[in-house]
Amino acid sequence: MSDQKGLTYKDAGVDIDAGNNLVDEIKPLAKATKRPGVMDGLGGFGAFFDLRAAGYQDPILVSGTDGVGTKLKVAILANKHDTVGIDLVAMCVNDLVVQGAEPLLFLDYYATGKLDVAAGRDIIKGIAEGCVQAGSALIGGETAEMPGMYSEGDYDLAGFCVGAVERGNELTGSGVTAGNVILGLASNGLHSNGFSLVRRVVEASNLAYDAPAPFDPSRSLAEALLDPTKIYVKSTLAAIKAGGVNALAHITGGGLVENIPRVLPEGLGVDIDASTWKLPAVFSWLGKAGGIANLELARTFNCGIGMVVIVDADKAAALTKILEDGDETVSTIGHVVERNAAELVEIAGIETWQN
Repeated sequence: MSDQKGLTYKDAGVDIDAGNNLVDEIKPLAKATKRPGVMDGLGGFGAFFDLRAAGYQDPILVSGTDGVGTKLKVAILANKHDTVGIDLVAMCVNDLVVQGAEPLLFLDYYATGKLDVAAGRDIIKGIAEGCVQAGSALIGGETAEMPGMYSEGDYDLAGFCVGAVERGNELTGSGVTAGNVILGLASNGLHSNGFSLVRRVVEASNLAYDAPAPFDPSRSLAEALLDPTKIYVKSTLAAIKAGGVNALAHITGGGLVENIPRVLPEGLGVDIDASTWKLPAVFSWLGKAGGIANLELARTFNCGIGMVVIVDADKAAALTKILEDGDETVSTIGHVVERNAAELVEIAGIETWQN
């Protein structure tokens, strides 16, 4: 037999041992997210979940998948990876709760050219924290090391979430009527949308990500931009349970203008008063530094409102109290009107956003 050393998978750039080490490190993180319904731990080819053990009698499953987008580029450049996992979970579970569903289980996909165990651990730590905030179990995932597919240090994240709602309790927006009140729940900064434009503004401003943020000098620009997306699950589920909630809209890319119409029945629109909440400093900075018009801000970013809750007018005060008890900052930002027009969302008071 020849004693010539043959090629190994590691020679090709894939380190199986590093992958195994990462799995060992994240097992305790996943265990901390365990909830009723979870039937086993990480390591199998698939994961079991018992809906009856989770408290459901006649459930409808609701699923969603999403990513973090180019916000990851900021995290990579700043070498700060401990919050983007929260973003990943938030982008999925906030979409599920809009349908009235409780997020039950979450799986992640983490792909990179060369596995960095320390960075991977921070990423999964953030995912586990997001799952805890949402009450969802991290029951599995995939770590893919793919040399040649990603530049050094680059990675991508995707998430997949499954939730449930009892049959007959789904939120589809069909119950929305003219006269309903629109409550806006405050965002936690940019969340995970519009970062391609954000990075263009940073580049045009000749700013370094480790420099003080122009809108928050107490932190670096990267730290301020990487504030994790707020998770609205527990507060909105409590409001839904109380009754009087007719629809929710997760305000992601497209802002209020594009996302609210997704939950409106035909023949209805909304009037929004932008003076009813304060535009957060990061958006004011983007507007000034990038020369971005107010309406373009409203069509691109959440502009301070991360979730919209459309409610019966006579329940608005009580639901506001429930949401505030759930640690939300709530503003009454408008109402539903009869409207048949190309533009279903009209925003007044936008001139109060001093760019």
